[in-house]
Amino acid sequence: MNILDKIIADKFKEVELKKALIPVSQLEKSVLFERKCVSLAENLKIGSGIIAEHKRRSPSKSVINQSLNVQDVSSGYENAGASGISVLTDGKYFGGSLEDLLYARASVNIPILRKEFMIDEYQVLEAKAHGADAILLIAAVLTEKQMTYLADSAKKLGMDVLLEIHNEEELQKSLKVNADMIGVNNRNLKTFEVDIANSKKLSALIPDEFVKVSESGISNTVAIADLKNYGFKGFLIGENFMKTDDPGAAATKFIKQLKSIA
Repeated sequence: MNILDKIIADKFKEVELKKALIPVSQLEKSVLFERKCVSLAENLKIGSGIIAEHKRRSPSKSVINQSLNVQDVSSGYENAGASGISVLTDGKYFGGSLEDLLYARASVNIPILRKEFMIDEYQVLEAKAHGADAILLIAAVLTEKQMTYLADSAKKLGMDVLLEIHNEEELQKSLKVNADMIGVNNRNLKTFEVDIANSKKLSALIPDEFVKVSESGISNTVAIADLKNYGFKGFLIGENFMKTDDPGAAATKFIKQLKSIA
């Protein structure tokens, strides 16, 4: 069993436990449930294109940064000019929580992506109830039918959908899904090796109706300038900012540099 299989097996158990404790009716009573979402896809088209991530740790790099408050990181990213913020909410493998999502929402006005291993509509409702503007769906762990159902659930609630793929096979089963963005993950989730060439290889196969997002392994502005030539509008960056003492300052420097070469 690879790490992705382990994460998904644990996620099924987690979701069932939460569903038994907190009913959907309670999620729907959240003060944030009626909040109008801000479109991440549209923000990527008009802004810096940077989706800056809050991530404490990961299976590939055990500890990235566990000493910072999510609210400080989030407001730092917004002030830096990020187009959106990605908040990891998985606890066991990434050290995140739904509370992180809540604190991030209270701190910024720009769109927030709930980055999670989504397998159940219940998680979509959780995302909405905790202030997310968009959800992530990972084609590697979902069937076309599951992706369609979860995407439709999110769209009904006014949220954007970022659909993540790793290869052409996953892309093909994703094309009929009601997503706003298709993200190419440059990290192989089974081996955790990273190669930005993966985004370039798949870019021509992604229809123009989707906003193209490149994810993982982006550590410099030259790489982004290059990826823009392949039609990418969004760039998800996590570890590059989070490994510093001040992710907001790192993002500010990065985005200023990006503007200077645009």
